[in-house]
This record gives sequence, C-alpha cells and structure tokens, in this order.
Amino acid sequence: MTSPKPLAGSAFPALNIPVLTGGKRALSKPKDGFDWQLIVAYRGKHCPICTRYLQELNAALPGLNAIGVDVIAISADDEDRAGGHMDEVQPLYDVGYDLSVPQMQALGLYISGPRNGMNVERPFAEPGLFVVNAEGDLQLVDISNVPFARPDLQSILRGLTFLRGLTDPFPVNGSYV
Repeated sequence: MTSPKPLAGSAFPALNIPVLTGGKRALSKPKDGFDWQLIVAYRGKHCPICTRYLQELNAALPGLNAIGVDVIAISADDEDRAGGHMDEVQPLYDVGYDLSVPQMQALGLYISGPRNGMNVERPFAEPGLFVVNAEGDLQLVDISNVPFARPDLQSILRGLTFLRGLTDPFPVNGSYV
C-alpha cells in the first residue's frame, strides 16, 4: 500500500535531495530565474524506458525553460548508479539521487522492491511527474505504478505554455473537495 497522493492545489512537500552537480536542491523551489518547477521521478538506471524518457526531457527543456519552468529529475539510485546512468542520458537539467522510502512516500509515489527491477538492490520509485507553480503549490500531478504509463512531454509543454500564457490564473484542476 502506498501513502496518500499529494493533493492538487496543495503545498508541495519541501524535500531536499542531493544532486549530481553537487550540493542539494529543494524540491518545490525552482532555480534562480524560474518561478515554476517540473519534477520527474524516474525508476532508475535499470529502466530503459526511463532512459528514453529522460532523453525526451532534454528535448523539451528549452521550451520549458522559455516559459519559466525549472526541471529536475529524481530517483532512488545512489550517486554512482545515477551518475553512470546520466553518462548515457547527458541531461541538461539537474538530477537528484538517493530518494529514501519516506521521501518517496511523501511524494505519493508507488514504490517497488528490488525484485520488480533488473539489477536493483533496494526499493525504487515508479514514475511520477509533478509541476509546482510559483506559489509552491502542486499544479499538475501524474503518478503511475508501471514504467510505460507516462505523460507525453510535448503535451505537457503545450499545456503549460497555455496555462502560463493566460492573463488570469487558471484554477488548479482536481482540487475540489
């Protein structure tokens, strides 16, 4: 059983995670110059679908940055494993690593054990995509329990371009309680 999913429109969990470029990044706090953040949780080095998705994220990055969206990818892989994987991906965005089980639970991600992946030694997160708006609230969430069900990044870019171009803020979908 997984933890409750983050609620659209609510404050995004303030987690600090190490990044491959050194230091730590706060999820929900975009880098200087950006006011929104896109966070992609990926399964790890063992997942070839993740490799392709992260490469597609490189292609979407200029458009996302142009509309003020910072991007970070995160996984439970340790530093060596994440670094080795990124040698293949060549990301143009920050990559966080060492997500703990409590951090994955705080994000509402589905978590799989080592037997659910090849060459995996510890629990890992299944895919998730989050967009955090300028107020630090969850604007968009997509969480999956399988590697092959992920949102198309060009569709995400088109949707965010539309939302960011509105003169009046659009209410967060799915936030009615």
